[in-house]
Amino acid sequence: MNFNMTIEEPQTESYKNIIERVAIRAVIIKNHHILLVHSSRGDFKFPGGGVEKNENHEDCLLREIREETGYINCAVKDKVGTIIERKKDDLEENALFQMISHYYLCGLVTEDKEEQQLDDYEAVLEYTPKWVPLDEAIQQNEILMDKFEQNNWLKRETYVLKQLRINKFERSTGSVQPL
Repeated sequence: MNFNMTIEEPQTESYKNIIERVAIRAVIIKNHHILLVHSSRGDFKFPGGGVEKNENHEDCLLREIREETGYINCAVKDKVGTIIERKKDDLEENALFQMISHYYLCGLVTEDKEEQQLDDYEAVLEYTPKWVPLDEAIQQNEILMDKFEQNNWLKRETYVLKQLRINKFERSTGSVQPL
């Protein structure tokens, strides 16, 4: 499986600058459930976040999994897809914001955990790691799709969840490889 998608807001103007952010996100499945981060708004997202300076994809992903879920022993496996999001930048005038999210299949080596280390905005949204059935996460995100004005993250995460369902990842039995 290797999905690729672009989510683009209609562009009515040309932009002088492009602000680009690269994010790495984890797909972790065990016992017919997927590990996601649940927010106080009710949405589900994949653990992950932005690549920091001098950090490769694997280091970023292991750090983000540890910070957002508390799991400290993960293995990064195959890349399963990429989503590109483009929209007018909220902070810089005459700039296009482009987020490139890379999704990797990961597995827990052990169940060892530590306390979450959330960023301020993640703490405000009460990010909580949660093992959920794939269909439950899809259904919940779809319910919320029209409740938020800027909802690209919901479109992105729901698209990936549906790709996992299409490719029968929900039938995984703890192995980090899909059936």
